[in-house]
Amino acid sequence: MGRRERFADFLGRSLEHPDPSVEVPAAVAQLARRFQAYAELSAPQRQVLVAQCRQQLQRWREDLRPRLPPSPPRLKVADPPAGGDDIAATLAARAWRPDTPLAEVRGVGPKTAIRLAQLGLLVVRDLIHHYPRDYLDYANLVRISGLEPGRTATIVATVQRSHAFTSPRNPQLSILELQLTDPTGRLRVSRFFAGRRFASPAWLRSQQRQFPPGATVAVSGLVKDGPYGPQFQDPLIEVLESAHAPVRSREIGRLVPVYALTEGLGADRMRQTVAAVLPVVARWPDPLPANLRQREGLLERSDALAQIHAPASQEQLRASRHRLVFDEFLLMQLGLLQRRRQFQQRSSLALVPPALDGEASGLMERFLRLLPFSLTSAQQRVLAEIRADLARDQPMARLVQGDVGSGKTVVAIAALLIALDAGCQGALMAPTEVLAEQHYTTLCGWMPHLQVRCALLTGATPLRRRRELLADLANGQLQLLVGTHALLEDPVQFARLGLVVVDEQHRFGVRQRDRLLHKGLQPHLLTMTATPIPRTLALSIHGDLEVSQIDALPPGRTPIRTRLLGAGERHQAYALIREEVALGQRAYVVLPLVEESESSDLRSAVQVHGELSAGELADLRVGLLHGRMASAEKQAAIRAFASGQTQVLVSTTVVEVGVDVPEASVMVIEHAERFGLAQLHQLRGRVGRGAAASHCLLINEGRNAQARQRLEVLVRSTDGFEIAEMDLRLRGPGQVLGTRQSGLPDLALASLSDDGAVLEQARRVAQELLAADPELLELPHLRRLLEEQRQRLSEAVRLN
Repeated sequence: MGRRERFADFLGRSLEHPDPSVEVPAAVAQLARRFQAYAELSAPQRQVLVAQCRQQLQRWREDLRPRLPPSPPRLKVADPPAGGDDIAATLAARAWRPDTPLAEVRGVGPKTAIRLAQLGLLVVRDLIHHYPRDYLDYANLVRISGLEPGRTATIVATVQRSHAFTSPRNPQLSILELQLTDPTGRLRVSRFFAGRRFASPAWLRSQQRQFPPGATVAVSGLVKDGPYGPQFQDPLIEVLESAHAPVRSREIGRLVPVYALTEGLGADRMRQTVAAVLPVVARWPDPLPANLRQREGLLERSDALAQIHAPASQEQLRASRHRLVFDEFLLMQLGLLQRRRQFQQRSSLALVPPALDGEASGLMERFLRLLPFSLTSAQQRVLAEIRADLARDQPMARLVQGDVGSGKTVVAIAALLIALDAGCQGALMAPTEVLAEQHYTTLCGWMPHLQVRCALLTGATPLRRRRELLADLANGQLQLLVGTHALLEDPVQFARLGLVVVDEQHRFGVRQRDRLLHKGLQPHLLTMTATPIPRTLALSIHGDLEVSQIDALPPGRTPIRTRLLGAGERHQAYALIREEVALGQRAYVVLPLVEESESSDLRSAVQVHGELSAGELADLRVGLLHGRMASAEKQAAIRAFASGQTQVLVSTTVVEVGVDVPEASVMVIEHAERFGLAQLHQLRGRVGRGAAASHCLLINEGRNAQARQRLEVLVRSTDGFEIAEMDLRLRGPGQVLGTRQSGLPDLALASLSDDGAVLEQARRVAQELLAADPELLELPHLRRLLEEQRQRLSEAVRLN
């Protein structure tokens, strides 16, 4: 009897109405009813009821308690055996230098050295820096019940039964079958041996004796789905001396490196070869001082090099990779910052226009008054930054980034006019004839009003005209020269070059840029790009430049509607072209190829031009433009499209930059899956330049799900920087840039899309090191690594 009620009544009520969130088992509900009649039971019946109640409540509590997953098995991994061979290899490694040819390394041999050379691995340093491209995670220790198909894993289990036999269907195939158990379940593991020598009864009995019932084994491999649940595919198996004995294998229970290979060089042989030279790294000095490593949380370089090839754990792998990625970025940033510092140490003319009397105004002010629009706040901000740079006696090195149609060209012309006002000449360099001619046409609309003489120099300029231009350029009569790579040729000499503007900066290598800067006095440099470049990539390619961003579009631009169509919906694109042309607009159809190729089934510009002219758009005027046409033909095609003589222009990516036709309102891109996102965004920018609503139709003929996912990013977003960031993540920096950048080192481990934080860290450290020691005299090993990198890059540029 309690203070308020009998305990039997309390139990009956509590069992009948427990916590509302808990479902009551039927057996417990039955107990509640029996406790309500407790007073009528005899003493023995009451004892039985109380005992049943305790048992049922204990069972219920066990059911409600969350089940913890079984703890993973424990497996000791032995250190590599220190036998005589390993001691001999370590002693031999002491004699090897980083530039020792691999053919002279003990354990490699001439045949393996030849195969390694096919991978570009010639000396010990090359092999040490041939990092694994992936790892088999046999360090992932799980129980049998935790095996997941598609993942690599290691289990420790007990042999219940072993059976070795020859396949009844194939006498050439022998099978070893083990029945394994651990506290969580059972698993059948099979290994297959092809060949008659494995079919002898003696050999089969020897296999069974290796795996006696009761033995403890460690099994590693890739787990796949089998007819009876998860199973290992071609597993590695080792019998342990006891349940707590270490595993001797160099693979079971470890992170196993996976290397890029070549014909005749297997994975095991590559791992053995790397292991043979790995002791040499212990003697390599660390280029960074100990206090810097400690402050930045970096491993010693020798430890990082050893652990990247043979990591003991995921934590060790992350730490070693972080150090090596940091080193790659540090060398890159030191090179870029030193180049910027050398550039800024040169003296240059301060481009300050002379003071004018009364209401007179300079060329730039008069030009801005000629424009039918006002500059956006972003354009004004960038122009102010450029004017401040030009006024200094240090050469400007600035990159202007702006999305398609943001008005970079107007800012560049204004900067060139400042140079002209200061008594200097200006040069505007573009990567293609089409873009150079477009710039020249634009300048011809404004320069005559300002009494400024400008000219165009490309590879197609006739010899007589070229001689006249070069003479006028050398004596100073020609103030402004627009051109392509032809401006880099040796005969092109300026009388007083003050400012160089490089458009579509990412298409020129560093050395090409520098050649133009060495013509005459040290000129100022302004580079432009309409390809939005993510910050990590900008720091890598343009780390020697100050960056300005035009982040606002001029008012009045209509948003472009982007749609993704399948190959069977192409008729919708042609129907839209007809509708827009009927309204007085024009359309582009862009293709990846000029002509048909036997090795590709892609539609080509010439083929589609013929099909549309004779078929779908036979009643419209269809033009053709591609890079193989002569310069005069290209200009004629662009003029015909701009004037409306042709209503549809079938083109290759030559229209990606520079073709500016406000009446164009439709962009159809065939085989859109073959282009990068940033390039598609550039092409899309050719429309939407007028007041009419514009459309971009992406025709995807591929079945690749990832390619479709990339294109859907473009449908959703019009932000060039977001698109470029996604393009970098999906395709990598080499594909985003389109061409190899001279002067940009190759990154063996670092990823510009994933290692942005490490890049920022390396840039900060590089700035600190150069501020304290500009020539790195106190860090001789780092200085030597930087010189070796410069030498490799200059050799690569010469080869290219």
